[in-house]
Amino acid sequence: MLLNFIANFFKKFALGLSFTLVLIPNLGCAYNSASYSPPPSQLNLSVPPGFSIEIYAKLEPCESCFITGPRMMATDDEGNLFVAMGKHNKVYKIEVSNNINVNTVTWLEDLNIPNGIAYHKGYIYVANEDHVLKVSQKNPNDKKIIIKNLATGGHTTKTIKIGPGDFIYLNVGSSCNVCVENDPSRATIQRYTLDGKPEGAIKTFGRHKPDATWAKGLRNSQGFDWHPNTKKMYATNNGSDMRSSKKNGPVNDELPPEHFNEILPGEHYGWPYCWGNQFSDPNFEGPQNFCTTTKGPDVMFTSHSTPIGMTFLNKTNFPNEMKNDAVVALHGSWNRKEFSGYKLVLVEFDDNHKPIGYRNFITGWLSNGSAWGRPVDVVQSHDGGLFVSDDRSGYIYKITFKGK
Repeated sequence: MLLNFIANFFKKFALGLSFTLVLIPNLGCAYNSASYSPPPSQLNLSVPPGFSIEIYAKLEPCESCFITGPRMMATDDEGNLFVAMGKHNKVYKIEVSNNINVNTVTWLEDLNIPNGIAYHKGYIYVANEDHVLKVSQKNPNDKKIIIKNLATGGHTTKTIKIGPGDFIYLNVGSSCNVCVENDPSRATIQRYTLDGKPEGAIKTFGRHKPDATWAKGLRNSQGFDWHPNTKKMYATNNGSDMRSSKKNGPVNDELPPEHFNEILPGEHYGWPYCWGNQFSDPNFEGPQNFCTTTKGPDVMFTSHSTPIGMTFLNKTNFPNEMKNDAVVALHGSWNRKEFSGYKLVLVEFDDNHKPIGYRNFITGWLSNGSAWGRPVDVVQSHDGGLFVSDDRSGYIYKITFKGK
């Protein structure tokens, strides 16, 4: 199964990997994801004092497949939870009464790899591989495509959220591991109006085609949210695979770091030429001094830990000192000898609302090289808790704080 996955990865990312294999002949690392183990009969996750975590819903698991199982989530005004199911090609609605899961129904089906999902003013927005659907929350048969012809293949999943000013923000990942994209929409965050009109950082006039690009040089920014006080946008980003710190050198499992970025309109974040603090990839060099013009990350995670979903904690009943912070789901590595990720981390912000680092929040999905779960997304619940999706076990968890 692992060999099949690697083969498919090489096919999908052929362009980027062709550069890597020529310039780094000594790969020098094994491509390992943590082996699958069945979920334990009782959760053995490590949580901070005063917190608890429980299984809130059981959906389809996915032991070793790709982009399948519970992915991104959203809640509506009543607290119902909507879950995009990736290659299951459907959306579940977990119906809630008095903050308790009372029923799970298939709300939409026959979709095209739905990954991102958002709720806003009576409508559910579903980001499929190639288009975005706007669906009435009251009647799922009342739906229409508002954004179409999105780039497909490569990092094909799309994440969607509604941000300040009632704009749609949409992640479009790269087509490859490392390459120069022919399609300018790749490796970007895009911005649209609620009816799907491009509204990017650069205004276009006359005969120029409207441009939705909000920020670029982002290999795959699957999670993003806005700070509750400053309203600044922050996003996770997945770094390239199989890189070296030396020209034609061996692969270094610790490179490149994963990023947590403040997203500013019109900025370039370095990919495919740079990573970390504006470090130039010695095996894929860009224009001279290009990396000095890019915006570096605010926080760096362990390489290949795959940060995906994130949310700030301002609406939870968690301790006050956490209300300024963000939780990030580290989905877990597949391509390094020593596994990384498979946990939730807390990105801490100081009193000036600046990110200063991160620490573990919930761990235990990985043990002795075996992982029974892979967290994907995190969403605040209406009663002050936190939902977590897991596409390996098929579980939706709920984290609550009872007090120390």
